[in-house]
Amino acid sequence: MNSPLLIFDGVCNLCNSSVAFIIRHDEKKRIRFSPSQSEFSKKLLAQKNITSFYSSSVILFHNNKFYTKSSAVLHIAKLMGWPFKILFIFIVIPYPIRDFIYKMIARNRYKWFGKKDKCMVPSEEVRERFF
Repeated sequence: MNSPLLIFDGVCNLCNSSVAFIIRHDEKKRIRFSPSQSEFSKKLLAQKNITSFYSSSVILFHNNKFYTKSSAVLHIAKLMGWPFKILFIFIVIPYPIRDFIYKMIARNRYKWFGKKDKCMVPSEEVRERFF
């Protein structure tokens, strides 16, 4: 797979809103998506010896590397281009500090933003970007 792949929690409202935001602003349409609950994601993670999905993390697979938590978010911003790529400057903050903030949001995401009963179904216009 040549395109960056974002694995996300398909029932999380915050995650789904983030995916919708990325779809609207990824002008080159480079980023692909897969809910963590999909068979595709489960097989890919198993093939890469990631035995369990980081239930409170997004995972970005790009250039044969996996990025999780705040590192995934910052690499996604970098891939989206201007003005979002400027956020990549925060990569200089040590990951334990960045991930502390990420984990606080991730732990409370269902309480703050809600949760769906089922994974989102992509519209016809963007379906080719989903696995």
